[in-house]
Amino acid sequence: MLILLPPSEGKAAPRRGKPLDLASLGSPALTPARSQVLDALVELCDVGRDPSVPTQNAVLLSHAAATLGLGPSQSDLVHANAALRTAATARADRIYTGVLYDALDFATLSPAAKRRATARVGIASSLFGMVRPGDAIPAYRLSGDVTLPGLGPVAGVWREALEPVMREALGKGLLVDLRSGMYAAFWRPPADLAPQVATVRVLHEHNGQRKVVSHFNKATKGRIVRAVLEHGGAPRTPDGFADLLVELGWDVEVHAPTKKGTQLDVVVSEL
Repeated sequence: MLILLPPSEGKAAPRRGKPLDLASLGSPALTPARSQVLDALVELCDVGRDPSVPTQNAVLLSHAAATLGLGPSQSDLVHANAALRTAATARADRIYTGVLYDALDFATLSPAAKRRATARVGIASSLFGMVRPGDAIPAYRLSGDVTLPGLGPVAGVWREALEPVMREALGKGLLVDLRSGMYAAFWRPPADLAPQVATVRVLHEHNGQRKVVSHFNKATKGRIVRAVLEHGGAPRTPDGFADLLVELGWDVEVHAPTKKGTQLDVVVSEL
């Protein structure tokens, strides 16, 4: 089973750690694409450091921030990106933060669940394509909808590079796809893998109406992953995964299979 998570926009920057070594990351077939994206990102952000041309510095810094979708007060993130090759790294499960990761709480999983997470969890990444929880990475800022000068949309880079890697990672197991739409665009499982694909949507039901609530959607997905890892079950079909979620206490509705996979709706009544 492969549980595929979205990254978090915010990240915890480690104070110490070895510098980034692309060759040490899992899925080494992604190294060439990772190197391309890293080079383009560092080149874009390596600005604003020449004191002799302050006006030019400001223009270049503003351009880099705008390209990355950052505000005027976030120039520190541009400079941090420029130093990614030498920045300290830590395990990916310590770098990614936010609602989903707070609810999942890798650090407090049982030893057995941590071993399962290492083998079964993948995290979509604009910079690295996909990483595993134990991969050593730096904190970075790069959203999935960014177009990098000289390279193009990062989503396009990963659409080409991820196909063989994801097939190999999935094998004959079940893909539990919890990515948001932006990161789902990096790699969409082709129709021949549809019987192995379960996507999960969290719906809040109140007064007979259902809607997606972003914050609670993320938190519930984090709790689902945590419970599944602690349980240890590894169903091989979407229906089997739905049965596991029911066993773990969730209200689940299973949609009809499509060429994209099977959607599971987890319906909750309390935020």
